[in-house]
Amino acid sequence: MLLDATLSPSVQAAAQALARGELLGLPTETVYGLAADADNDAAVARIFAAKGRPADHPLIVHVAGSDMVPHYAREVPVFAQALMDAFWPGPLTLILPRLPGRAAAAAGGQSSVGLRCPAHPAAQTVLAECLLLAPPIHGLAAPSANRFGRVSPTTAAHVQDEFGPQLLVLDGGPCQVGIESTIVDCTRGVPVLLRPGAISRDDIERACGQRPLSKDELPALTPRASGTLLAHYAPTAQVRLMDARQLQAGLDVLGKDAKRLAVYARTALATPSSQVLLRRMPQDAAGAARELFSALRDFDDAGVALIWVETPPDSPDWEGVRDRLARAAAAG
Repeated sequence: MLLDATLSPSVQAAAQALARGELLGLPTETVYGLAADADNDAAVARIFAAKGRPADHPLIVHVAGSDMVPHYAREVPVFAQALMDAFWPGPLTLILPRLPGRAAAAAGGQSSVGLRCPAHPAAQTVLAECLLLAPPIHGLAAPSANRFGRVSPTTAAHVQDEFGPQLLVLDGGPCQVGIESTIVDCTRGVPVLLRPGAISRDDIERACGQRPLSKDELPALTPRASGTLLAHYAPTAQVRLMDARQLQAGLDVLGKDAKRLAVYARTALATPSSQVLLRRMPQDAAGAARELFSALRDFDDAGVALIWVETPPDSPDWEGVRDRLARAAAAG
């Protein structure tokens, strides 16, 4: 069932459903989440079951603000607090040492927990309403609202396509960021970037005075985190990354025989085949991120077997888009 996220009765109905241990399609600025009370292990188990997600693959807990962090985290390093102050509410997840007994199922059996304060007004309104419940709900576990490993949803209709009309979904419009949050591990004394996103390495360094290390630079004791598997974010069609010259050469070789093929590129390309879907990727990283998952879903809906994508630029602002496309291609 779709509910208008701008209406107070919709928000109240959403909070009551969460209080009953039900799942909710929740809009955020990154992607839509499949939300449940993070402290209700039975409700969280329903997320894992609905997504087909391994129970040891942790979920991100969404909170209304930094004042909710002490409910879940036993320690907040100085650099982590600086990142909260700079980017919350916003598309940044911080992995922090977890208080025993809090969000245990959501943490996937780890002693750490990923926390994020979403910027979407509907998410903020729902989180505030949850705090007014008796007993209150302090945070919502909310991975992307899609089957495990598949393309993340950026509209309420995408969520319904994944889980059917029986799921309660707050319709907050299209997501403005379009790819999942940047994840920074804060459990090992220094910031470590586990998943790139809209907030870049340069942004993190400016905010906390430390340049984040990569997983390769500090591999020991790396916590498991959402969306970091080699193959992820994959459409049904096979994704292949190529530069513009390779794309045009491939189209030339196939000629009029090309069929069931989509091409997503920043460069203007040509094909003599009317059965090739040519779609221009935005020239800016933020625009490309905003429409990436929607474009992949559209190609699947069109029934293509192959999606050729122009490799994004090797620059810091494109790192999040490059990461999602590389993982989508690895699933082929």
